[in-house]
Amino acid sequence: MTTTQRISFTETIIQVEGMNAAYVEFPFNVEELFGTRGQVKIKALFDNQVEYRGSLANMGRNCHTLGLTQEIRSKLGKSFGDLVEVELERDLDVREVVIPEDVQALLNENAEEKAYFEKLSYTHRKEYINWITSAKKEETRANRLVSFIEKLQQKKKPDQK
Repeated sequence: MTTTQRISFTETIIQVEGMNAAYVEFPFNVEELFGTRGQVKIKALFDNQVEYRGSLANMGRNCHTLGLTQEIRSKLGKSFGDLVEVELERDLDVREVVIPEDVQALLNENAEEKAYFEKLSYTHRKEYINWITSAKKEETRANRLVSFIEKLQQKKKPDQK
């Protein structure tokens, strides 16, 4: 049975060993709720104040987990070991990344890089676009566009140097 109902729970924020990364364990059976043992795209609300779109994933544990980015923890004023209230539902909306005109023009001029970019996950495409559009100066944006194409030529994801 799949569901789009809202699911609420409270869990402890757990630190990923040796990293400044965190997650909460999903205390329910994903297969029973969503009809799959794989990743489940979700919309979440943490402590009734911070929204997030992500996935429940089984990261080699006995349950699915939901990541809490550093940005989310900062907005919540919470850290590892703190309790967090989670309300989530399955995300059935199409995930699209809005590509600025200058980036689209650059991709159109570089067919192989465009093909690689379009095969990237929603998250990786979003990270690339956010990186480019977060530049405060035109010079920085121009440099990032050059780096963007170079990384795509090398078949790199945004987090790879």
